[in-house]
Amino acid sequence: MKTKNNDSSDPSEEENSRYHVPVLLNESIEGLNIIPSGSYVDCTFGGGGHSKEILRHLDNSGRLFAFDQDVESMQNIPDDERITFIPHNFRHLQRFLKLHKIKKVNGILADLGVSSHQFDEPARGFSTRFDGDLDMRMDKRQPLTAYEVVSGYPESELHKIFELYGEVTNSKTLARKLVQTRDTVSLKTVNNFKTALSSVVKGNPNKYFAQVFQALRIEVNDELGALKELLTQIPALLVQGGRVAVISFHSLEDRLIKNFFKKGSFNDEPDANPFTSKKESNVFMPITKKPIIAGEKELKQNSRARSAKLRIAEKVTD
Repeated sequence: MKTKNNDSSDPSEEENSRYHVPVLLNESIEGLNIIPSGSYVDCTFGGGGHSKEILRHLDNSGRLFAFDQDVESMQNIPDDERITFIPHNFRHLQRFLKLHKIKKVNGILADLGVSSHQFDEPARGFSTRFDGDLDMRMDKRQPLTAYEVVSGYPESELHKIFELYGEVTNSKTLARKLVQTRDTVSLKTVNNFKTALSSVVKGNPNKYFAQVFQALRIEVNDELGALKELLTQIPALLVQGGRVAVISFHSLEDRLIKNFFKKGSFNDEPDANPFTSKKESNVFMPITKKPIIAGEKELKQNSRARSAKLRIAEKVTD
């Protein structure tokens, strides 16, 4: 059985840290309460940081299934027979575990959002710092790009996306300007897009466009839809006593996770009947009443961790 070397000088460790630094690593692994002989899922493999830490806690009979829709992450797969890499979106979690004859697992981890590698590759179009095609696809096999969103969506839909996903203060003005501009100006590249909309920027341009790009990225990759599909599959996949840990970077994501762990639904509304307890029918017990956030030490080493929120829940009943 091949296992990863714990030596911090392992060159693969350095390479993967350049690809992506895992956030809240110790807190998420501790939260999973790993059983050495258990089966686990890393829904967002990326640079493999969380996966490698899970593998360090498993014995020779333990198994890890790693999902990632970005095929570029395959370069980070460790040479370890205990890991099975699945190059697909985690919204297909149950389907692919079934293909591998896995009915139940002991723990599931998901680190949502974009990897550092994706942000740092100009050709991917995720970052406002570089010029490149306005792409933003995490899975380059899918047809919808950010350019197709800004060039084809109606004004009302663009307004909704910028307001809800990016919390852009003048989302209505932005959407109107975008529709007025796109017939005469090419929006195909990052720089073209930013230049065309420069007249409606409010406040700090870097922060403004970061919010706009976040909104487009969430739409292109249907991130909230995928998260909902993932969460609804977890109760059937976890063994009783198994745990799920999810790291989010957006208030909408965190709200969905909080509600699902607490009530087993995505609804913010209180129960119509105060004598009906949702907790009695919910299979989860939240381990974290409030989300875990990064400490000062981690924030100094990895600024991306600033908006990270970790929630953990345990399956308490079938």
